[in-house]
Amino acid sequence: MKFIDKSITRKFILNLMVLGLVLGAILGYLFFFRAQEAISLKIVLIGALVIFVLVGVLIYLNFSRPLSSVLFQIQALLTGKPYKKIYTTRIDEVGVLAYFFNQVTKGFKEVSGDLQDRERMISELSVAAQLQRDILPLESPFIDGLQVVVKYKPATEVGGDSFDIYTSKDKTYIYVGDVTGHGVSAGLMMTMVNSLVSVFADMFDNAFDVVVNVNKYIKKHVKKAMFMTMVMLCFDNKTKKLTFVGAGHEHILIYRHATGVVEAVLSGGVALGMVPDNSKAINEREIILEDGDFIVLYSDGITEARSSTEELYGLERLKAAIREYAGQYSAEGVNYHIAKDVTAFMGNRKQEDDMTLIVMKRDSKNTATEAVKDHSTTWAG
Repeated sequence: MKFIDKSITRKFILNLMVLGLVLGAILGYLFFFRAQEAISLKIVLIGALVIFVLVGVLIYLNFSRPLSSVLFQIQALLTGKPYKKIYTTRIDEVGVLAYFFNQVTKGFKEVSGDLQDRERMISELSVAAQLQRDILPLESPFIDGLQVVVKYKPATEVGGDSFDIYTSKDKTYIYVGDVTGHGVSAGLMMTMVNSLVSVFADMFDNAFDVVVNVNKYIKKHVKKAMFMTMVMLCFDNKTKKLTFVGAGHEHILIYRHATGVVEAVLSGGVALGMVPDNSKAINEREIILEDGDFIVLYSDGITEARSSTEELYGLERLKAAIREYAGQYSAEGVNYHIAKDVTAFMGNRKQEDDMTLIVMKRDSKNTATEAVKDHSTTWAG
């Protein structure tokens, strides 16, 4: 493929040849008539000077000025000064230089635009991540008669897992939820749910009404493709009665201290945002806990965590970890060792989903403040 259809070098040489021929012809003609008619040498010199001036003008217009214009824009680019696109229809070396310059600077503008968009997105992600950190609890609170330890590890800057421990009217609501996908949209829905839970918990006195009303609001204000699974526990601080409402979330795992058995209870229900009214699809049930029993809530980022060989961590491995550690440790110790076990299982494998782990232990002797040292919700490792 020919990029240069008309060579400026060839054109320059041809112009010099034409100049030589013209000058030769004129000088020969004048010399011949000078001998015959005694034309003065002064006329010859004036004629030659006029030819040289005309040729100089042609060289300036065809070569020097367009080349200087291109070089001026290139110099402006290299020195960081403002530059302009070069408009030309030439198809010689000057045209090639102009085309190359335009393509390079076009690429710079595209890269600059991408960088600006990236900086804007990073800034927005930073704001969203900070908003989420402000919404999610940073510490596990003290609850009389119940040890509670929460650990959370998002897969991206903004996570889709939702959890909170909120006390209102002598009731403590402990829940974990998981929005479809993760990232900014999931994080925004998670933030909305956390805010709504606290609002409706102040209005009602049971988990059933809280979940029903959160669902009604979510269904009206989120896209059809988005929904959120949830399981919510309600602990009565006076009677120590524990109930739960499920909205299509993972199992509730219960460790029985007396037998060492881990029960997997289906949370039931349908996810928030799937139907306009979920009051007929969910119900509130009681969990009987003896002193020393554990309850574990989790998001599927734990059971679906993969090892370097693509093996899933799975529900059975999680139950086995609970059996191993629950007989030896407090809620804090069980949470720590399960988190450590999941992290070791994954190895160098990248985390693909948000992970939330809530461990509770029935503690009628009110030793929660002594047993739980690390109240932070930050996932270790």
